[in-house]
Amino acid sequence: MMLTTPRLTLRMPAEADWPAYCAYRLGARSTLPEGERSEAVARAHFDAFAAHWAKRGFGRFVMVDRDTGAAIGHVGPFEPEGHPEREITWTLWSAAHEGKGYAYEAAQAARDHALGALGWPTAVSYIVPGNARSRRLAERLGATLDPQAKRPDYDGGCLVYRHHGGAA
Repeated sequence: MMLTTPRLTLRMPAEADWPAYCAYRLGARSTLPEGERSEAVARAHFDAFAAHWAKRGFGRFVMVDRDTGAAIGHVGPFEPEGHPEREITWTLWSAAHEGKGYAYEAAQAARDHALGALGWPTAVSYIVPGNARSRRLAERLGATLDPQAKRPDYDGGCLVYRHHGGAA
């Protein structure tokens, strides 16, 4: 499965993505608690990408810069065990790619894929309140805060942004 945007290819994870993903997971941008930042934990998370695709038939895509061929992040539909709802996620693996519109471009394509081809009537994005960039991106995608939505057990006070059926 592959999606394309003007500057990106969104594709299933490949082993060639491991070095860039590992650097992200071991670095300051990672959402893992400091005590869990190890190559073994990063590897388990990376392997979970493929496992999700195998189990669900869809999953998060790796964002690949079409000009350089570099893997720069992950984005897309996510439905792990225990989550109350299907989610659209996005993460850039390096600050060097921020502020260039890559996350918006990729998230828009992934959202349209989930709400279109996958037939999801809605989806959410769980966002930490202090992550202003992600909050702005969710709003730019047309998502709205849903204070009534259930949160994952580990949410830590996340905000829930609701993506509404059909492309925005």
